[in-house]
Amino acid sequence: MKKICFVCLGNICRSPMAEFVMKDMAKGQPVLVESRGTSGWEHGNPIHSGTQTVLKQHRIVFDKTKVSQRISLKDFTDFDYLIGMDKDNVRDLKRLSDGRFTEKIFLFTENGVPDPWYTGDFAATYDLVKQGCRYWLSVLSEKAEN
Repeated sequence: MKKICFVCLGNICRSPMAEFVMKDMAKGQPVLVESRGTSGWEHGNPIHSGTQTVLKQHRIVFDKTKVSQRISLKDFTDFDYLIGMDKDNVRDLKRLSDGRFTEKIFLFTENGVPDPWYTGDFAATYDLVKQGCRYWLSVLSEKAEN
């Protein structure tokens, strides 16, 4: 079973959106999916209402009790893939891991996903997250075949 962790800054918008979109897409596959944040600013807070709304609109089941969690050193050993939602998240992951585990740290998509906390555009974020999750699902499928 492959273990994936999507990571954004606060773990209330992009990474939980990616977590639940990927869980929906990967139903029945041997994949464990979670999400974290690089900062503790939102620690313990629920998924942003904008993320909840867009997930509901697309009939993506999500855990209403999920709260923001900050990435820990244990996560770097527990997960096979730590996928930053933008370049800043990837930089922070490398810094937080003291440069170790770089083989596990990836950028979600080539251009990253803008933070809807700032853009306010949760629909556009969903579209990018859906495309990125399709890509990562294909990567995992290829690795499973090899």
